[in-house]
Amino acid sequence: MTEATTRHVFICGSALRGQPDHGNLQSATFVREAKTKPMYRLHSVQNGWHPGIYPVEEGGISIPGEVYEMTAEQFDYLASNEPPNMHPKDVYLEDGSVVTAFLYPRELVEQYGWEDVSHYGGWIAYKAATASTSS
Repeated sequence: MTEATTRHVFICGSALRGQPDHGNLQSATFVREAKTKPMYRLHSVQNGWHPGIYPVEEGGISIPGEVYEMTAEQFDYLASNEPPNMHPKDVYLEDGSVVTAFLYPRELVEQYGWEDVSHYGGWIAYKAATASTSS
């Protein structure tokens, strides 16, 4: 694959390996595990349906995830299967690289008061912790 026809996409929610929506990545190539720079917050949108991340000026965390190399077709498929209001934006990783991720509007998180789950340290950790408390 050439860089001109592909893009690197940061995944940090239900499309991670072993998660229910991983199939939405189709046959995208796993590149590496990664973390964002500590400049984002993580929320449980619509009571755990999906994560919502957005950048903040202060009080951010490093969100763990995975980077995938995707063709334009794979990216378009993923984008068409993202929840409403998710939008692709650049995110900054700890290693200094910039990749694409699907962010969620902070205004909607605040409007609906969705839970800030940043203290769990990532979406998988949040889902694991809440699954054990709801059993």
